[in-house]
Amino acid sequence: MNYIKLLNAAFEKFFFDDRLNPTHISLYMALFQEWNSCRFMDEFYVNRRDLMRCAKIGSKSTYHRCVTDLDLWNYLSYFPSNNPYKGSKIKMAIIGTSDEPDMGRYNPELEQLAERYHPIREPVVNLHRPTNGQAMYPHRPVSGQALVSNINNTKQVNINKQPKGRQAVFIFFEEKGFDADEGKKFFEHYEANDWKTSDGKAIRDWQALAKNWMDRTELFAEENTPNKAGASQNRDNLKTTKTKDYGQPL
Repeated sequence: MNYIKLLNAAFEKFFFDDRLNPTHISLYMALFQEWNSCRFMDEFYVNRRDLMRCAKIGSKSTYHRCVTDLDLWNYLSYFPSNNPYKGSKIKMAIIGTSDEPDMGRYNPELEQLAERYHPIREPVVNLHRPTNGQAMYPHRPVSGQALVSNINNTKQVNINKQPKGRQAVFIFFEEKGFDADEGKKFFEHYEANDWKTSDGKAIRDWQALAKNWMDRTELFAEENTPNKAGASQNRDNLKTTKTKDYGQPL
């Protein structure tokens, strides 16, 4: 009896059997794992709910159809139970092996192999959300590197959006109708401040800041532009060409 040989023979049979669908294979693998947990006994009892959960089957009718098909196609022998306190009996077919010992007899090599691949059924304890708010996967691997999601880490990339050189600033100002001199003032001002705002926070979007700079520049220019009509009127009133005789009584 060889775990790897049995599994490889089953996959080879799956490949050439067009009657199977993914649900059949998923249920067979769940039964195979249960068989492995029972030390590859000739017959063993199963719990329908556990098998459906392991095989990711959500419908009872789908489960009964698939297990009946596997029995009909000689992947296993299914003996349903009418007793709610006693599970159904399964006898797995030995696929592609002819030189294996009797399954009902003790084999030390089989015992060692089954012990190696026997899943550890321990209750999950301390399953709660940690204080730091990070959700932990309850089934942590025994060995190997634990993977950590980097979704939150990538959100901090390029948080300080600075222009790629002063030429990019000049081009942006010219596209908005401003000359390069105004863009130079903007670049030199924030370059001297290490691209931080007045309250010391890093700039997130320099283009939005540049637009605000342009708006303030236009507003300052409008407020400081003299009223040409009023100025000309005042000049006309002050500079008169009429001669006045100040000797005449008022």
